[in-house]
Amino acid sequence: MTDPLTLDRQLCFALYSASRAMTATYRSLLEKLGVTYPQYLVLLVLWERDGRGVRDICDALNLDTGTLSPLLKRLESLGLVERRRDSADERRVGIHLTEAGNQLRHSAVGIPAALAGSTGMDVDELVALRDTLSRLTESLHQYTATDPLKRK
Repeated sequence: MTDPLTLDRQLCFALYSASRAMTATYRSLLEKLGVTYPQYLVLLVLWERDGRGVRDICDALNLDTGTLSPLLKRLESLGLVERRRDSADERRVGIHLTEAGNQLRHSAVGIPAALAGSTGMDVDELVALRDTLSRLTESLHQYTATDPLKRK
């Protein structure tokens, strides 16, 4: 019988190892842009739709505000984003790309292709992997959300 409690049989460890390798690969690609991987994720969200609120960015990235706030402060200090009050509702603050933040998008456009090229997988395999991971994430979120004890 195969022992289920060996490291190489753990899905969580395979995902963890792949995540670390992915982040390291991104790190080398993003160094040229002067941003970290988490900062890049925030920029991706804003390049999709500029002016989002903090809560909206947190939801998109599955982060809490305590994690996002330092990222935003650093992006502000780099001159890539700025906070602006909503003219219709002064209580609301939107996170907006600066001109430099918008320009950085042009420099970043080749990153997804460079990353894909580093994987040794073809486009169809990468799309299938992304879709499988999205389904896994959604299933795990549903699993913990439906349990009376929140599985914590």
